[in-house]
Amino acid sequence: MAHRGRDADDRLALELAAGATVRDAAGATGVGERTAHRRLADPAFKARVVAARGEMFAAAAGRLAAGLGGAADTLLGLVAHPDPGVRLRAAAKVLELGTELGVVADLHRQVDELEREAASRAGR
Repeated sequence: MAHRGRDADDRLALELAAGATVRDAAGATGVGERTAHRRLADPAFKARVVAARGEMFAAAAGRLAAGLGGAADTLLGLVAHPDPGVRLRAAAKVLELGTELGVVADLHRQVDELEREAASRAGR
């Protein structure tokens, strides 16, 4: 019986992590709504939901990252489009995204430096 309970908890956590309401998640997993609320009140279960959501976001980010090169090529190709309106919007988007990417890259560099400094201090 404990195995079935664990399976139900796993399914409930995944449903909730995916954004289902407590009512919908309970219905989809065959768990009572009151039980689902009680499970969510448990910090360990809530942490499972948060961890599952994090894994979902990481998987989605990986899929998006795989398409970034193609998306950039498409956008850059539109800069040469025959329609001046399309060219203008594409150029503006390239400038906007390029600036944002530069800021993010700089922030990553700064965080890496801070982490190295913190690790160096901790090793003393």
